[in-house]
Amino acid sequence: MKINTKIFGEVDIADEKIVTFPQGIVGFPNLTRFTLIFDEEKGVNAGIRWLQSVDEPAFAMPVMDPLVVKEDYNPVVEDAIFEPIGGFESESSLVLVTVTVPKEIEKMTVNLKGPIIINAETRKAIQVIVEGDENEVKFPIYAILKARKDGE
Repeated sequence: MKINTKIFGEVDIADEKIVTFPQGIVGFPNLTRFTLIFDEEKGVNAGIRWLQSVDEPAFAMPVMDPLVVKEDYNPVVEDAIFEPIGGFESESSLVLVTVTVPKEIEKMTVNLKGPIIINAETRKAIQVIVEGDENEVKFPIYAILKARKDGE
């Protein structure tokens, strides 16, 4: 399938690379089909990736692995929440958080309160809202990323 995206231009997406969110995502319940776009030279685990909507080609969200910026990230979520995506198994699941990049890049944050969980086996995903105050909606990451880059 080819889609003409706002950020990446025309992109060819294989059917097996489409991930379905049966319940949509927070704020966009009608967008249910996405693909992950990333720099293939750096690999799937490198930095910021894009969750690109297949349903609305103009919509893409930057996302990243939360462990890159918060090594002890381990939100507690009830197992029943994962039933719509076929369950959660750490070996076959990918956890991502959304990234907000404002004009002042130093104020870049991730949302640790609303992680996205992708079950790679079923190619289904869900965005969950984590209860409690341990995880921030706007967790600052610029200094962390800069320190990591400078340390390389």
